[in-house]
Amino acid sequence: MNFQYLRTSALVSALALLTPGLVSAQSGEPLAGLEVNAGAYLAAREAGLNGDFVSAAEFYQRTLETDPDNIALMENALASLVGAGQWDAAAPLADKMIGENDPSQISTVVFVVNAIKNGEWEKITAALDDGMTLSPLLDGALEAWAAVDRGQMTDAIAVFDEMSDDGSLGSFGNYQKAMALAMVGDFEGADAVLSDEANADIMRNGSAVLARAQILSQLGRDHEAVAMLRSWDPAQIDAEVQSLLGRLNAGETLTFDRVTSPEDAMSEVFLTIGYLIEDQGSPTLTLIYSRAAQELAPGNTEAILLTARLFESMGQHAIATQVYSEVPAQSADFMTAELGRAESLRAAGRLETAIEVLQALSRHFPEEPYPATILGDYLRAGSKYAEAEAAYTKALDLYGETPLNLWFVYFARGIVLERQDKWDEAEADFRTALAQDPNQPSLLNYLGYSLVEKGMKLDEALDLIERAAAMQPSNGAIIDSLGWALFRLGKYEDAAQYLERATELEATDPVVTDHLGDALWAIGRKVEARFQWQRALSFSPEEEEAERIRLKLELGLDAVLEQEGAAPLHGNSDNN
Repeated sequence: MNFQYLRTSALVSALALLTPGLVSAQSGEPLAGLEVNAGAYLAAREAGLNGDFVSAAEFYQRTLETDPDNIALMENALASLVGAGQWDAAAPLADKMIGENDPSQISTVVFVVNAIKNGEWEKITAALDDGMTLSPLLDGALEAWAAVDRGQMTDAIAVFDEMSDDGSLGSFGNYQKAMALAMVGDFEGADAVLSDEANADIMRNGSAVLARAQILSQLGRDHEAVAMLRSWDPAQIDAEVQSLLGRLNAGETLTFDRVTSPEDAMSEVFLTIGYLIEDQGSPTLTLIYSRAAQELAPGNTEAILLTARLFESMGQHAIATQVYSEVPAQSADFMTAELGRAESLRAAGRLETAIEVLQALSRHFPEEPYPATILGDYLRAGSKYAEAEAAYTKALDLYGETPLNLWFVYFARGIVLERQDKWDEAEADFRTALAQDPNQPSLLNYLGYSLVEKGMKLDEALDLIERAAAMQPSNGAIIDSLGWALFRLGKYEDAAQYLERATELEATDPVVTDHLGDALWAIGRKVEARFQWQRALSFSPEEEEAERIRLKLELGLDAVLEQEGAAPLHGNSDNN
């Protein structure tokens, strides 16, 4: 195989080449043959743009039947096949591109991944010698781990050291060197690399921290491992860290399993690149590297989670759900994966199934409060208020005497209590939330608006809403609450001004528009009031609200208030 004519070796330059659907012919020539199978090409392009890689791969392959030598089509077919995880189907296309001296970033990645997967490291070494290049990072890693596979550690260390001498690759080369040493049982050598102050940057990486904990345990230095894990950034202490701490405190010697083979190591390399390019605006390119990491180490849960997250970002919730489900229940990342799966199901409109996933997760982790909290949120979204109350109560019980600020859990439980007409309990939760965090606009607004609706403590309600409005002056819901509070206080002119502003911010909200109609009626602008009520009806309000609006249109607001047992605004309901 001849790699002398590789189009690019720079990692970021592949961005445009690896976007399915963004097809262009070489040298600007039109795509030959598409007049014969234009339908398949257009379908492939559309599917690729939407992130539907399974369909895109199928349609691009159909298009290639008409024009089998079209490099641009092969490039897009490869990207789609890899995005769909179909590496075996991608291999012949990659080999064809390389064999015809027209390799690209994606075809070379496919070649490398399949060679590693099949244990054909000698093919990779020969290709590197023949001019194959992906990026300095990948090239060095491939050369070094190929030497490890041959049992030539001296050669491997020399390559890692050469990478470490490159300022841009220093930390990466040293980390890979430590993993190679640990994999072959040289834990003292591995720890010497990781503990070197010159390599301090390495230990800001979570994978390095977890790896060193295992290395220290193998050296019989469990107390150091525990101290290191406990001193790690609290925001980074996830389920895996907690699991390691629990095992160390129980006296267990940790097995070093961060890297158990050159395949594992290269999986981490591809994943590292995926993380590095994730924020560069091309989820398709990032997906190629996360898929490569998965293919080389199917148990690499970090790669699974990155892949699933990328599909979510593309709006491909069905495949994101399927990828999340690949994380096994015994994994430390299982909770994260199931929470992601539930969110993908919810985003796909399958709220009931998402709730079932969270209920199962809460049973799987009966002592963990977070799944119960999220379950409460989903039940609340499904208007299952009694069940949501139970979930939030369970979560709060599990949190116990925690120093955490739990204002949102109390706020959320207050909402579902209020929806069940348990006002005294709801108000207690709202005020507990307010005591924990008195500067949350949504909380201030909800409590203030609830008091307004109940005609209670109107002066305090107005103060709460005014504080919320000061924090978020462009929030239409909050400005509506402020206008409505002023209306209930009889300050109709001021109310109308705020409610007009609220309708500008929430132009199609039926409640806000209905409120404006009431305020306009109160200040005598009755024609405009009826116009706003008509608009409110056009925005599909709840049926109970719609019926009340129809009555106001027929009888006027004063007559409706009298029917409801309240005093009319103008004292004479006949003037409609």
